[in-house]
Amino acid sequence: MSLPPPPAPASLTCYRHPGREAGRRCTRCGKPACSDCLVQAAVGSHCLECAKAARPDVKTRVTFWSARQRAVVTTAIIAINVIVFVLMVLDTPDTLMSRGGITKFQFDLGVAEPLIRNGDYYRLISSGFLHFGLIHIGFNMLLLYQLGNLLEPTLGRLRFGLLYVAALLAGSFGAILTAPNNLTGGASGAVFGLMAAAAIGLHRRGVNVFSTGIGTTLLLNLVLTFSLSGISIGGHLGGATAGAVCGWVMLAPSWKPLPKWAATAMPAAIAVASVLAAIVYSKG
Repeated sequence: MSLPPPPAPASLTCYRHPGREAGRRCTRCGKPACSDCLVQAAVGSHCLECAKAARPDVKTRVTFWSARQRAVVTTAIIAINVIVFVLMVLDTPDTLMSRGGITKFQFDLGVAEPLIRNGDYYRLISSGFLHFGLIHIGFNMLLLYQLGNLLEPTLGRLRFGLLYVAALLAGSFGAILTAPNNLTGGASGAVFGLMAAAAIGLHRRGVNVFSTGIGTTLLLNLVLTFSLSGISIGGHLGGATAGAVCGWVMLAPSWKPLPKWAATAMPAAIAVASVLAAIVYSKG
């Protein structure tokens, strides 16, 4: 008498689609799944639940993304400047090419000594994000992009941000000091601060600044500052002075180290001193 044949193995069905035959199992949990419910993994295939569980959480993904970005603060500053400029043009289209007089939008953001005397201290910051035309913002943002990508990875985001704010505020103080009744705006004071900081950093490392693009660009912009009308000499020199002082401390060479706290304290101190000086000057 012959033995009956063994029963055929029961076909596996997908854990998510009972009507579908599962050709494979999840190599992590073992659940049978159809091809639509498996995700290719480094080793084998994972079901959708296991693939989701293996992903890093949002905080970890944000941390990894942030670590790959070289100049987040620079990008954010450029974005704010561009947004403000677009809003200004939408408010008054003629301002795109710097035509016409001062608009209300520009007046509300610009800085001048009588306005600081009136208590509008926010203008010391807001003026650094106001530009009077496409060429004005284009030139400043180009330099900011180049200098930010040079300095931010070296200094770190916090210190680079402090350097930028210190140069911006010193530029605002310089503007109201030398031309108190002129409405001033633009990121050029802060950009001059970045240029001066980079130049001092190179000098402290024994590099001939004028053999580099930084030195040439700084010299050319200083010549333009004193040659062209309508440029805030005090704003440029104020920002450059703050940047040079900060650069001397923040970009000290490794063989002449300074206390780590000094690289944070110096730009913070200059920022506070610039605000106080502007307030005292406007009250005098």
